[in-house]
Amino acid sequence: MQTEYHSLKNKHVYITGGGNGIGEAMVYDFHAQHAKVTFIDIDKDKGEAIVNELKDNITFHHVNLRDIDALQNSIKQAENTYGAISCLVNNAARDTRYNIDEVSVDIWDEMQEINIRHVFFACQAVRAGMKSLGGGSIINFTSSSFVKRAPNLSVYGAAKSGIIGMTRVLSRDLGIDNIRVNAIMPGWIITERQKELWFNEDAKKDLMANQSLKQLIMPEDVAKLALFLASDDSSMISAQSYVIDGGWV
Repeated sequence: MQTEYHSLKNKHVYITGGGNGIGEAMVYDFHAQHAKVTFIDIDKDKGEAIVNELKDNITFHHVNLRDIDALQNSIKQAENTYGAISCLVNNAARDTRYNIDEVSVDIWDEMQEINIRHVFFACQAVRAGMKSLGGGSIINFTSSSFVKRAPNLSVYGAAKSGIIGMTRVLSRDLGIDNIRVNAIMPGWIITERQKELWFNEDAKKDLMANQSLKQLIMPEDVAKLALFLASDDSSMISAQSYVIDGGWV
């Protein structure tokens, strides 16, 4: 049975990368809490399918996060639809692997655009609305991959480690407006993308040998943590990064 967070009822939650994986799980869980949910994704068909299923208090915008103007215009449009955003979830990312010798300047820039640049500009765009509400919650997603020193993820790891620094500094800059800023650091979460590209029986065996809790972590497990950080139950928590990895790191 899912915990019910009464403080999320009718609150406006904006989620990036809500069409798949952890983002999709959060869309469903926030909607189940009777929040008003706006989510964006580059997968237009999947986003529209989710809206058609959930129907009420749910809006999808087809946005490429590399286009900052499109992102910030989406936030304005969302505020016009449901009012000021109470919780921003910066979930969208892409964990593409690159051997160090194949990384070009263009690849570096693209990966930073996909994984960290939009996080700052989304925070910038929701600030005024959150201030008008008397406060809010921003949840940024980092990754344990750089802590584990996972191979071929140096470019991705640079962005994800940077999110922790950004989260801590923004918590100070936005705290004056009673805006809390925290980060979630997932371990190996078994999304469809992971199963398609990297997660096989050998990987599962290695994970279970090294993870303290001997069960797989699913997107829904991460969504539960996001609900808590968005709710009033975490009202005095800010500048923190929460690891959810079953004891892997």
